[in-house]
Amino acid sequence: MPVPYYHLVFTLPGAIADIAYQNKAVLYDLLFKVSAETMLTIAADPKHLGARIGITSVLHTWGSALTHHPHVHMIVPGGGISPDGQRWVSCRPGFFLPVRVLSRLFRRLFLQKLVAAHQAGRLSFLPKGLHRIRHYGLFAKGACADNIARVRELLTGAKPEASPTAAAVDANKPACPCCGGRMIIIEVFERGCTPRHRPTAPTNRIRIDTS
Repeated sequence: MPVPYYHLVFTLPGAIADIAYQNKAVLYDLLFKVSAETMLTIAADPKHLGARIGITSVLHTWGSALTHHPHVHMIVPGGGISPDGQRWVSCRPGFFLPVRVLSRLFRRLFLQKLVAAHQAGRLSFLPKGLHRIRHYGLFAKGACADNIARVRELLTGAKPEASPTAAAVDANKPACPCCGGRMIIIEVFERGCTPRHRPTAPTNRIRIDTS
């Protein structure tokens, strides 16, 4: 139609979106119907537009951050047909319907219908008897007490690793930059000379160039 069009979005807050994630068919249907009812009611009010409008709605269930974010996009022409069907009623230029009025009615209608759906038993949540905390492996039910007792026994009886005595440590030797242990000098050679020793275990050993 040769008229301006407006883009409106109705969305659900996080707490209700969580309910919608487990009750998609019911809540998505409510989102469509309540948002449309809100628009038709306010548009028909003589205090606002006073006309019958047309709406095209599209449901989106994910946001730009790829999180669950149910919302409805609407494309609406900027006006409608008068109640008697005799004329076209245009909205004000650049203004369709008041957002605050739409928000209040949408919130009230949605909560009313959500409560009614719950009272009618149409909503479902975590199944009764579902264990939300479970234990596996050493903590599995039945053998848990015996396993923990065995772990404590093993930890109590574990011997600490042997550490070098004070007499075996020479404070005058350079420390290893990796482990902090004292290094053992295996050879001293002049600048330009090729070392003769080829260690098989390089750990905690160093060659020194006397330049």
